[in-house]
Amino acid sequence: MFFQLPASEGLLPKWLLMVSIISIANSIQSYTTLHYTRRIYTPPSASNPPSGIPPRTLKTPSLSSPETPSQVTPLSSRTFGTWTLLTSIVRLYAAYNINEPVMYELAICTYGVAWLHFMSEWWVFGTTKWGTPLAGPVFVSTGSLVWMWLQKDFYVG
Repeated sequence: MFFQLPASEGLLPKWLLMVSIISIANSIQSYTTLHYTRRIYTPPSASNPPSGIPPRTLKTPSLSSPETPSQVTPLSSRTFGTWTLLTSIVRLYAAYNINEPVMYELAICTYGVAWLHFMSEWWVFGTTKWGTPLAGPVFVSTGSLVWMWLQKDFYVG
């Protein structure tokens, strides 16, 4: 069996496919190591709070503190990996069925949930800080949401 790219016009189906493949790999690593998940969920320290949040309102202590273990546990990493795998499957199906309104809407919802998750962990719960590990998921979810919203009429009429 040969691997085929999505047959639909435009780059969006190929983007959904690429993000799905990368996300499947991310799911696998979530089951095999805590390293990468801990890079995302590294809370800011009281001496270096996220912008706009005073140190006294931080919900999570710093990982740099020896008495504070990481909030990323093997269970939370596997849960994150399972959630990521589920969204990968939805996006994979959407890549090949992008003209189906339900698949399109489900795919856009996966990006909305991802965006809400990462933003709330950053802005509300303080379990992450802005940096390279967080930038990837934020840019992918934000860019994909905007792109899919702008292209909806083209793909599903």
